Order: sequence, then structure tokens, then C-alpha cells
Amino acid sequence: MNARENMLSLYRRTGYEFAPVEFSLCPAMQAKMQAATGGAPLPDYFGYPEGFARRGLGGLRLKSASPPDWRRYYPGPLHPDTSFTVYGAAREFGYEGTYHLARLHHPLAHVDSLEQMQAYPWPEWDPDSTHLRAESAAAHRDGLPVFGSMACSIWETAWGIRDMTMLMMDMASDDPKAVFLLDKITEDAVLRARAYAEADADVIIMGDDIGMQDRIMMSLAMYREWLKPRLARVIAAAKAVKPEVLVHYHSCGHVTPFIPDLLEVGVDILNPMQPEAMDVVQVMSEYGGRLSFNGTLGTQTTMPFGTPEDVRRVTWRNLEQAGPRGGLLVCPTHLLEPEVPWENVEAYVRACKEFRG
Repeated sequence: MNARENMLSLYRRTGYEFAPVEFSLCPAMQAKMQAATGGAPLPDYFGYPEGFARRGLGGLRLKSASPPDWRRYYPGPLHPDTSFTVYGAAREFGYEGTYHLARLHHPLAHVDSLEQMQAYPWPEWDPDSTHLRAESAAAHRDGLPVFGSMACSIWETAWGIRDMTMLMMDMASDDPKAVFLLDKITEDAVLRARAYAEADADVIIMGDDIGMQDRIMMSLAMYREWLKPRLARVIAAAKAVKPEVLVHYHSCGHVTPFIPDLLEVGVDILNPMQPEAMDVVQVMSEYGGRLSFNGTLGTQTTMPFGTPEDVRRVTWRNLEQAGPRGGLLVCPTHLLEPEVPWENVEAYVRACKEFRG
């Protein structure tokens, strides 16, 4: 199998030949990597090019290349290093001790009328996906799986604009502002998902954090009223174009109660399956015949505080739990932070490379 065939067969639970690897590093960890590898590309350093082989697509472009002056939507000054999303949500960097983390600010937190929200300078997307199709075709010629990423699909984008507390109150009171905002973000997400499917992406990464460490973020009733039908629209738009496209859904935290709903709307892969927040073995046992998984290697426990042997043991245990059909891309559940020894990253990659189911 080439990398694309292997990845798709793994996620479709029809067998696989090698265990792919996947992780992301904060700047401090990137410095550790540089020191350890001497700058060699990781596929070469580990002698495992097939394990790292995949291609991510860009995204749809905006019709206007000139963003609005987002700072005028904020009552106070922002650090010069602040960046803004395409929706104007502020990510404030630049303070000592915050490292790579940002403080979030919300441009519509103080809006008190639907008319004000409607008058906001919403981004306009150019629906032309020609450039995405070219990127995807080139990757497929190279035998690589193609991923389109649109994480923070609805909920996180919406509260990033409005403020989570304000949006929760809007939803609880059936305020028209919540309907408008969530519908607006959903319409954009439908456009983006359709474009990835038209570009022949193999996997579309969607998601919104709907879990906390030990409980769900909102009631199932609220989720089913406000978010589930909108996610269903986005997934249906992609699968109407390409029925076999795989939908990879991300939510940190405890999301076990949401799994039947996610399956119902067409999610194929659940990420990150945090072992500190979910019983990953139980979930894989109960849903492994209908759902595939990505993650399961704890970034609050095993990766920062385990030994290399712990990392190897947990990696192999989880792959063995999934079985020879596959259904699991085992990987760290989140960005690797400064506490993680580089030796544990090496142990993870080598465990995947050496695993034989």
C-alpha cells in the first residue's frame, strides 16, 4: 500500500500495513527537535518516510485581500503582536510568561441588537476551489492522502466572535442573535466543506470543543437544538459531493455522551480521545465497529510524565485494542508542550514504526 491507500484503509477499518504517526510541537519543543535532529527532516531522521506522508490543502480565499480595521471593535488597546481571525476575533500574544498561548478577545461581546450584528463586516468567501483541486490532484499523484482542515467549524468560531458566556445566554433565551450568528457561520462552513469535497479531499477535519475535562460543555438538549443540526448540514454538504469522504471530528475533553449524535450526523473519525477525560479502551470497544479514532496518547500524562517505555507500552496497547482492521491512528492528543522530553517523542515514533499487529 502507498501512504494514501494505507491511511484510508486504516480509517475505514479494512486493514493496514504500517502505523502512521502524527504530532505537533510548541516552539520550545521545536527547539528540542532541532537540537536532537540537527535540522534533519523527521521522515529521514527516523527512517520512516511512509509514516509521515500526507498532504494538507489550503483553504478557500476571501473575495477581499484587505481586512477591516478590526481594532476598532475593541474598547481597549491590544498588544501590537495581536493577530485576528478572518472573523475579527483577536488573539493577543506578546506578554511575558504566556509563551505561545494567546488571550482571546471577542469583537461582538458588547453588541446588544440583531441589527448591530447584521451590520458587522462579515468575511465573503470566494467559492472558486480550482487551486484546491490542483493541490489535491498533485498529492494523489504522489500517493499521499489529502486532508482539508476546517476545525472550529461552528461553535468555537461563533463564541470566538461573540464571547462564550454571551452566546450561551443568547442560546438559553432563544435570542435571534444566536440564530443569526450560528446560521452565518454554518453557511460559511457549508461552503468550505463543499469546496474540500469538490477538490477530492480524502479527509475533512471539522470540530468544535464541546467537552470539558470531566463533563460535557452543555446539555445534550441544548447541543441537539443548536449545534447538531448545523453540523449535520455541513457534513451533508460535503458528502453530497463526495459520499466516501471521511469526516474527522475534533473535540477536546469528555465527549462520550455525544458519540451517538456524532455518528448520526456522519462523523467517521473522532479525535483526540483524551485518556484523562474518557475511557478510551471502553469507547473503542463499544464504538470501534462504527467509528474510527485519532489520538489516545495522553498529553497530560504519558507524553510529559511517562518514560519512553511507558510511551511505547501505551502506543502498542492502543493499537492492539484497535486490532488488525485498524480504526486508530494513535498519536498525542494535543500540541506537545515544553514538559515533554524529546526522548518520548522518539519513543512514540519508533513504537509506531516497529509495531506489527
